[in-house]
Amino acid sequence: MKVVTFGEIMLKLSPASYQRLSQANQMMVEYAGAEANVAVSLANYGIETTYVSRLPQNALGDAAINTLRHYGVGIDNVCRGGERIGIYFVEKGAAQRPSKVIYDRTNSAIACSVPDDFDWEHILDGADWFHFTGITPALSDTLAQACLEACETARRKGVTVSCDLNYRKKLWSNEKAGKVMENLCQHVDVCIANEEDAQAVFGIMAPKSDASRGLIDAEGYKSVARQLAARFAFKHVAITLRESISASDNIWWAILFDGHEFYNTRKYNIHLVDRIGGGDAFGAGLIYGLLTLGSPQETIDFATAASCLKQTIEGDFNQVSVQEVLDLMHNGGAGRIVR
Repeated sequence: MKVVTFGEIMLKLSPASYQRLSQANQMMVEYAGAEANVAVSLANYGIETTYVSRLPQNALGDAAINTLRHYGVGIDNVCRGGERIGIYFVEKGAAQRPSKVIYDRTNSAIACSVPDDFDWEHILDGADWFHFTGITPALSDTLAQACLEACETARRKGVTVSCDLNYRKKLWSNEKAGKVMENLCQHVDVCIANEEDAQAVFGIMAPKSDASRGLIDAEGYKSVARQLAARFAFKHVAITLRESISASDNIWWAILFDGHEFYNTRKYNIHLVDRIGGGDAFGAGLIYGLLTLGSPQETIDFATAASCLKQTIEGDFNQVSVQEVLDLMHNGGAGRIVR
C-alpha cells in the first residue's frame, strides 16, 4: 500500500515549556505541517508514504527534508525552489490561557509554486491513497489549482482521496474557503472534519452545540455528517469532537458515517501535553484503519486512540506504533508503567 500526501512543511519555533512568546529568549526548532504529520504517522505504522511539497534550496529546506527522511517518509517528490520556508510560532497554553499560533508563511516556496511543478500522473502512479487538507489550497490560488489537478488525476487513476477540511481563519475567509473547497470536495471520497470545520467552510451547523464554549451534542454532528455525505457523495465522513474543559484538559471522541451507519467511539479524558497535530494523527489513523482494519468500528476506534496518544506527546508528530494504539483501544488508558 502506498499513500501520497501534499502540503507545506514548515519551520516551527516555540518557547520552551509554557513560556509566552513575549518573554522567550530561546526557541525550540522543529519541522512539521499537517500533511507531513500524517505521512510520519503512516510511516510509523509501516505504510509506504510519499510526501509532495516544495522547499527552498538552502539549509532550512535540507533540514526539513532530513526530518522526513528520518521517519522513513518518501521525499523524492519534494521539489526545490523559491526563496523561503514557511514559519509558524507556537505559544503553548495552559489552564484558562489558550495556545496561540502566529504564521509567517506568505510567499513561502510552496505558496509561490505553480501547478506544473507537480507531475501528478507520475507522483500518483502505483498509489492507493491521496491525502490533502484545506490548509494547502488556502495558501494560494495556484496551490488550489494544483490540489484540483491532483484530485482529478487520483480519481481517474482509481486512487482514494481524503481531505481534512482543516479551516484556518488566519489563512482565508469563510467565503473563499467555501468556494474553493466546494469544488475540491467533488473529488473526495473520505472527508475529515472537527466540530467547527463544516460550519466554517460550508455553513453546516450542529444544533444544540457551541464549539467555542466546548459544548458538544453528538446527535447534532450526526446531522452534519449526513448533510456532508449527501452534498458531496462522500463514502465516509469522520468528525472529531472535543469538549474543552480548559487548555490543559479536554474530552476527545469521534464519529464515523459510512453512508448507512454511524459508529461512535469511547470518550477519552486527556490531560494535554501538546494538542497540535492531534487532528493529523486522527487522519492518519483513519487512513490506516480504512486500508488495513476489518470494520468501520475498529477504524474509528483506532483513529481516535491514535490521536489521543498524540496529544500526550511533545511536538507535532505522533511518535507511536500500531501496537501502542491497539493497546489503548483494548486495554483502557490507566497509564500504568509497562515493564
